[in-house]
Amino acid sequence: QVQLVESGGGLVQAGDSLRLSCLASGRTFGTYMGWFRQAPGKEREFVSTISWSSGTTLYTDSVKGRFTIFKDNAKNAVYLQMNSLKPEDTAVYYCAGGPKYLSTWAAEYEYWGQGTQVTVSS
Repeated sequence: QVQLVESGGGLVQAGDSLRLSCLASGRTFGTYMGWFRQAPGKEREFVSTISWSSGTTLYTDSVKGRFTIFKDNAKNAVYLQMNSLKPEDTAVYYCAGGPKYLSTWAAEYEYWGQGTQVTVSS
């Protein structure tokens, strides 16, 4: 069993930065962690994923060059550094874990955090 706790959301202006944190407890070795987001009235969408072991990463096109996912294995933590934020980045951001392979599908992530709200004003 893996438990995930996110933090770091907030209200910022366009162009600002935020760093989201996700602390994991439980067995995570050999798996991938991901960040997803869900805006009001929209489906949950993939943002980024990282391998705990290799550090391999993947990003959705809309955040490439602006967001960076990274990890701290010693702290069992995954982070999402978000720069040059845009109003369209406004959403609840979820940390997720579980798959043993790189995946952009929410259904393949077994564990989810409670979500943290990110609001970007124009």
